[in-house]
Parts: sequence; C-alpha cells; structure tokens
Amino acid sequence: MSKHGRVLVAMSGGIDSTVTAAMLHQQGYEVIGMTMKTWDYATSGGSKKETGCCSLDSINDARAVAVDMGFHHFIIDIRDEFGDWVIDNFVEEYLAGRTPNPCILCNTHIKWAALLRRADALDCEFIATGHYAQVRRDTDTQRYIVSKGLDTNKDQSYVLWGLQQENLARTLFPVGGYHKPQIRQMAREWGYTDLAKKAESYEICFIPDNDYRGFLNRRVDGLEQRVAGGNFVSAVDGTILGKHRGYPFYTVGQRKNLGIALGKPVFVTEIVPETNTVILGDTDDLLRNAMTVCRLNMVKYADAYGGLDTITKIRSRHEGAPAYILQTDPETMQVEFMQPIEAIAPGQSAVFYEDNDVIGGGHIQRSFDL
Repeated sequence: MSKHGRVLVAMSGGIDSTVTAAMLHQQGYEVIGMTMKTWDYATSGGSKKETGCCSLDSINDARAVAVDMGFHHFIIDIRDEFGDWVIDNFVEEYLAGRTPNPCILCNTHIKWAALLRRADALDCEFIATGHYAQVRRDTDTQRYIVSKGLDTNKDQSYVLWGLQQENLARTLFPVGGYHKPQIRQMAREWGYTDLAKKAESYEICFIPDNDYRGFLNRRVDGLEQRVAGGNFVSAVDGTILGKHRGYPFYTVGQRKNLGIALGKPVFVTEIVPETNTVILGDTDDLLRNAMTVCRLNMVKYADAYGGLDTITKIRSRHEGAPAYILQTDPETMQVEFMQPIEAIAPGQSAVFYEDNDVIGGGHIQRSFDL
C-alpha cells in the first residue's frame, strides 16, 4: 500500500511531466503514467515532421521513464474527442472573426475529463500534470484555488482558469513550487540528462509548423477562394485601403504579413466577418478601456456580483493590468481597465487575478470604450 495513495500522471515525454512522476514516486505515491495521443499531424497535410507531445519519440520517452521507475504506463487515443472539441472550435472561432486559445479548451474539456475518467477506472485518488501552477483548498470558503507557479517566467495558471472545483479537488501540480532550473537539475540527478537538455515547444500541438492559415485552408475546402478579396478599411475614416486574403487569416493586433504597404506601420484593429472587412489603424486605434467576458468559470470566489479589483490578463504573455470586474449574470463579466489596453482580441481568454490567485476567467466577447 502506498503512503499517499494512487495518482495518475499525465506524461508527455517532456522534462516537467517526467519530474512530476519522479517526485510523486519518491514521495511515496503509487504512480501510474498515462500518455494521451491527441493528434496525428500527418493527417493535417503539414510539411513539418511531427514533434511534441503526440510524437512517437515523446511517447517512447514517457514509457521509458515508467519502465525505469517501475510503474505502469498506458497510452490512450483521444484523437476523436480532441478533434470534436478543440480543432472544430479552433476553425469555427477563426471563421467567426475571433482568435481562439485551443490549449485552454483542451485542458478544460479534454485532458482533465479524459484523465479523471481513467483515474476512476484505475482507482486513482488524484491526477497530476507538469503545469507550473499551484492549487490549494481555502479553509474558510472550502473552495479549491489555482495560483501562479513559483517561477513567474514559466507560470501556466492562465491556461487553467476553466477547471471546475471537482477537478481541482483531485489535481496535483508538483513542479509548481519550483523554478525551471531546479527541475532541470532534478532531472539530471535522476539520470535523465537528455530530457534536461530537451527543447521546449511553444507551438499549438496540431500546428507544429505554426502556419494556422495553411491549417485552416486544409480543414475548410475552398476557404481562401470564398473569402479572398475583402476590403482593408481605415479605422480613422472608413476609407478603403486595399484588398486582403480573407478575414479568417488575420488577428487583432497583427502588424506583419498583412500584404499591404501604406508607408507606415499599421495594425489590425478589428475584424468584421459579416462583411469580410479587416480594419487597420495606428497603435492608438488598438486601445480600449473595457470589455465583456462571457462563458465564465469562477475559481477563487463563487461569483463577482459585488465587483472586485483585479489584475486582468488578456492573453498568455500579457503581464496583466489593473481592472475592476463586475459580474452581470452567471455567464457574463464586465471589465473596466484603469488605463486603456492594447489589442484586446475577441476569442482570447481573460483571466482575473487577486495577488497570485486566479479569481476566474472567461472568453473575451468584445472590447469597447466607456
């Protein structure tokens, strides 16, 4: 009988999930490893060799660690589930003129659900991942709270805002209390020198060539022909500035690869799918001081009907900005920033923080000025 119980560890073959499994094994948990096959890149028609968590090399790396440490390891194929939830949504969001974040959908609807189902089948009390985040139970509210990882440069709490309380109650984040160099050193000490040197991927797993436009064209027959020839329009006076490739191939805040030369830098400030219009402007035209956020999930508090002062992030690399949030119904939050914010993109996630704790989050519906 293990000292702490049985835990199912999501193992991608990378250093963070490997150290997660090793730490829990050393602490006395009965570890079971599981690698999820979410995507077969060869079927997408891309040109780059398959890499990352779904590649055969990564699966073999995860299995080798399990064999070395003496615990069971399973591979599960969730490509159908992943495609239905994540890839279909990714395509639909771009066709709606929004900018999706598939990693958050994957965490919320696929990975945790898949892990917990298998955890139940294997009588595991807990699941664990290699995310740089922390989770605790508040003794006063009895709610489970996600907070930032100790290593702020690697913090992944932003992508975890969608996790429900019942999921957090069974989740462990062992590497969240360490800095990345410490994790690399642990890997070396346990004999996993190659993993300690392994490069990290920041690409979307099903688009390892980072060409989302090509991916959309391969997924939607005749897309480029259907949407080509729309107008670039000035944000200042509505003047038509030229023609573009099609609104799904642009994102709010984009400056490079616009396919138009105006003698000065311009940015995509808005996308209007109904008229196949892409609006261009200067940096000042990107600024907004308010937004509506929908499809909420509250983490630290059950709601925010009374209003809260927060630090709000509008994308994963955003450092966050002071904002007042006010919940107006179970699904909607109004957000007012203390200073105008640049390039708020509908479809991206907004995550609300109190100090290091995730209050909750949702999907950006629209931005505007108060």
